[in-house]
Amino acid sequence: MVVYDKDRAKASSIADVRSLDSLPELGPFRPDLLINAVSLQHTIQAFTETVPYLTRDCMIADVASIKGDIAAYYRQSGHPFASVHPMFGPTFADMEVLKQENAVIITESCAEGREFFEQLFDGLSLRIFRYTFEEHDRMMAYSLTIPFASSMMFALCVDAKTVPGTTFTRHMEIARRLLAEDDHLLAEILFNPYSVAELHKMASGLEFLKHVINARDYEEVRGLCSRLRERIAES
Repeated sequence: MVVYDKDRAKASSIADVRSLDSLPELGPFRPDLLINAVSLQHTIQAFTETVPYLTRDCMIADVASIKGDIAAYYRQSGHPFASVHPMFGPTFADMEVLKQENAVIITESCAEGREFFEQLFDGLSLRIFRYTFEEHDRMMAYSLTIPFASSMMFALCVDAKTVPGTTFTRHMEIARRLLAEDDHLLAEILFNPYSVAELHKMASGLEFLKHVINARDYEEVRGLCSRLRERIAES
């Protein structure tokens, strides 16, 4: 196993792994699998710069949180490929104990790639989900854009003053941990082509809530809370 990063300090910080000084060194190494873990905005560029040093049968893989144009790149690459999304990171997950964290395997991945990541994720006791490229990005707009946008709007409306309230404190902690993420990652999630539709739903819901509050309609509040409890009830 080898690692390459344009930031030499990052590459050398990974223990027990040989660090390459330049991409041409990949040629003599002849890897069977290349995992591209750069940010989404640089993923295709990184593939383009790296592929010339790979053999044609080398599998290429990404771990991007939003797939976007990556699917089209794979189709014309001529390489077997695998696309996955480990849905955890150091901000919210315990990286030493990943049991029951989530990971997605893209079903269009080659059979060998699907099998490799199935075994890897299963060995880590991850919950595995399987989606097509399009299904994945639609689901990420739902599962990531909604909570990300909710936390960002919370942060937009508050300051850091200490106030009483357990609910407020917990929301503040979530917002702080979310905003500790890399800006590029947050942008990748928000720029998902399917994000705007989810934001429209949120805006519509807020408008309805404003209407209920202005009308001081207790029966409507009771009905709304009942519907919301049903929506979030565990199956």
